[in-house]
Amino acid sequence: MARWEFKLPDIGEGVTEGEIVGWCEGVSVGATIKADAPLVDVLTDKATVTITSPRGGKILELGGKVGEIVQVGSNLVVLELADGDAPPPPQTHSHHDAPAPRPAPRAAPAPAAPAAKASRDEGPAATAVGDIKETLPGMGAPRPAPAAPAPVAPAPAPTPVAAPSERPLATPATRKLARDLSVDLRTVAPTGPNGRVTSEDVQRAAAALLVPPAPAAPAPSPAPVAPVAHREPIRVTAPTPAQAALEEREPLRGVRKKIFEQMARSKQTAAHFTFVEECDVTALKELRARLRPAAEKEGVKLTFLPFIIKAVVAALKKHPDLNSAFDESTGEIVRRRYYNIGIASSTEAGLMVPVIKDCDRRSLLDLAREVQRLSDATKSSKVRMEDLQGSTFTITSLGQQGGLFATPILNTPEVGILGVHQMKKKPVVRNDQIVIGEVMLLSLSFDHRLIDGHVGAAFAYEVIGYLQEPDRLFLET
Repeated sequence: MARWEFKLPDIGEGVTEGEIVGWCEGVSVGATIKADAPLVDVLTDKATVTITSPRGGKILELGGKVGEIVQVGSNLVVLELADGDAPPPPQTHSHHDAPAPRPAPRAAPAPAAPAAKASRDEGPAATAVGDIKETLPGMGAPRPAPAAPAPVAPAPAPTPVAAPSERPLATPATRKLARDLSVDLRTVAPTGPNGRVTSEDVQRAAAALLVPPAPAAPAPSPAPVAPVAHREPIRVTAPTPAQAALEEREPLRGVRKKIFEQMARSKQTAAHFTFVEECDVTALKELRARLRPAAEKEGVKLTFLPFIIKAVVAALKKHPDLNSAFDESTGEIVRRRYYNIGIASSTEAGLMVPVIKDCDRRSLLDLAREVQRLSDATKSSKVRMEDLQGSTFTITSLGQQGGLFATPILNTPEVGILGVHQMKKKPVVRNDQIVIGEVMLLSLSFDHRLIDGHVGAAFAYEVIGYLQEPDRLFLET
């Protein structure tokens, strides 16, 4: 019987490692697995993907435990193949279990691929978190890594700056250390294998940033421009023995870990400010009531969200700075002339942001269909990876639990996000008369680094104007 090592395949999109979310049912050492059977769920920066076994056989070894990080190209499982079943050819870079060469970068995958690779030129990706299952067959080992730069001898002088990289190679632990030490990984010279940045590289870079300007006694506090060298971890106060029995500890992993990291990154990077205003949506509610029967005849559920998307797109066209992003790798502001709206959705697995593409080209009914499709897909954990990428602006809503208002966190690298809250009957003034109206609060957060206060306010009132007079949407969009 032949022994065969199946390595974590190259999932694409710059992914170099993945966290083992869970081994699929029936997968354990000593068990037998069939070809193309689900093997393991792996969480990447983009989504959770289910990898299948390209061959059948007896499982001799598993490449890691739940919660562990596995590098692309490292052993995922070792199989004992049945008699007469020769080991497959060496794993290639293809997304299929076949000896065909990998397509050129950014080329579309072959039609037979069970999961299409998302395009990389759709703009900055939306937050891709949630239990998104994309079944991928056995795939190849990682593409050859670029040659590592010449080793740099450590010295007390500032660490040599490496050539900027869109996504430097580094383990999650190293990335966390870099965040804690306020070190930009793209400026660190890597000394690890295949050009990987190590924890020692990060520590040297942090130490170089904190070198005092003169060989005097250490100052009582660091210079204002110097980053904090280290932050002590927050520890939970030790409980009494009786209380300890009532505590439960669970490792931070999987989808919740990705949400944890994305929210922290957004708050630490962008300079948030929030603008809140009322919106009288009485006319919008009446318009929706008139159009609902026609939508239902087409088999479409017409919610308020398509109207809000239309209003946001119309406002973005008049305020293009709100449809921009900051590319940290080049130091450039990117203004997009396409309108892909992310819809933040809460699921049992956690927060997900599916994206409706080319909203400016869609009719109200078409938007309603796409909202319904993505809603069904997120609830059933069947969102495609390409449905989670390329957003230019995000809308978030708590629905019936909307409360008074909230301060939404930006979906970095976007510069704006709209929070929609519950509609409530409130007194409003129309023609100098107090009447009962349907009022909804809108809360918009902006990145103050790029968006000035008056620009954010003008955008907010533009959106409100369209929602209070929704007939304008059919005249102007």
